[in-house]
Amino acid sequence: MEHGYNLVGKAIDQYPPGKPYSTSIVEVPITCERKPYVPQEHDALIDAGTARATIAPSKESPNGTTQGDWAKNHSHQTVVQQHAAYWDFDNDGIIWPQDTYRGCRNWGWNPVLAGLATFIINVNLSYPTCPGFLPDPFFRIYLARMHKDKHGSDSMSFDNEGRFIPSRFEDFFAKYDRGNKGGLDVWDLLRAHKGQRMAFDFFGWSASFLEWLATYLLLWPEDGVLRKEDVRRVFDGSIFQWKADEHLAKKRRSQYQRQKIGGLRSRLF
Repeated sequence: MEHGYNLVGKAIDQYPPGKPYSTSIVEVPITCERKPYVPQEHDALIDAGTARATIAPSKESPNGTTQGDWAKNHSHQTVVQQHAAYWDFDNDGIIWPQDTYRGCRNWGWNPVLAGLATFIINVNLSYPTCPGFLPDPFFRIYLARMHKDKHGSDSMSFDNEGRFIPSRFEDFFAKYDRGNKGGLDVWDLLRAHKGQRMAFDFFGWSASFLEWLATYLLLWPEDGVLRKEDVRRVFDGSIFQWKADEHLAKKRRSQYQRQKIGGLRSRLF
């Protein structure tokens, strides 16, 4: 008898220790390879299995994104709406293709990459969010129905209503972050893509692959590891404007350096 429960089967010897249940058994190796997130007694993240409507918390950030009062300023939106809000420049709840293009260009993506991303995003994600049965001729995305764009074969961190499920997010990193790096490298992402695929979910397979590719291109980590906190901020959208501001600051520094060098040359010659 332990913790007031009878230990069942191989739970005595299997993972996690000290619990009256088992999440892994040696007879099924995949359960040992991909061990899920197990809440600990002193974790700051409470009720990890309960979906959050307006914040995207993790063990490291139990209150979601607090920088710049992000969570407070977006408390009127679900997390999936926050994820797309960066592209709604005029705050009218509608994302036009030109909005998507502009947002991608603001990250420093070249016109070809930004145009390709715009085509993929608006053509594929517009119709599920439309208010009626007819498709939108301009391929606009409507934030009010952003939850309709949920697909399978991903981390499953969003529920069908656009809320964020912390335990699913933690599961994803617990299962695929080999070596406990605090993030995912390319090989981890490939294993995750294979591990999360659902049968015959061709759209989900493609969408998930493209989403992680876009995330990698946006964050472009120097050591090749997508940090867990950065990925969490991709889910709630708070990192998008931050990356745009970062690119603008870098562009201004580069322009200043060129002007400085040009001025020096003019004085010398």
